[in-house]
Amino acid sequence: MQETRPGASLARSIRVSAAVITDARGRLLVVRKGGTTAFMQPGGKPEPGETSAQTLSRELEEEVGLRVAPEDLRPLGEFTAAAANEPGFEVVADVFAAEIATQHPMVAAEIAELRWVTRADADSIEIAPLAREYFLPA
Repeated sequence: MQETRPGASLARSIRVSAAVITDARGRLLVVRKGGTTAFMQPGGKPEPGETSAQTLSRELEEEVGLRVAPEDLRPLGEFTAAAANEPGFEVVADVFAAEIATQHPMVAAEIAELRWVTRADADSIEIAPLAREYFLPA
């Protein structure tokens, strides 16, 4: 599945891998990096030679202390949205569902805060376009 916003241009794009992690109550896990205001899905940019699943596996452990093997990530597709922290850029994200079972995410690396959110929370906190447009649960 490929989800791309109409008129999306890849000329000024940032490639990332991102996770959809929901809890038992159906809320989406989002994080806010230090020095930023928008909450977004955990994930990040690839290092040379990494697959998108390897990138996300590494980023989940670095950012929120979750261990999910690349082969345990379920691909949801490629999604494009305005970048939250880089004006004039779009983010092109390989998005995966991640099951975390009994693990509990925690703030680590450059992450300043994490929250579990629903669509109702989008009125009270800034949520990055990718999460807001495609993944916020009702």
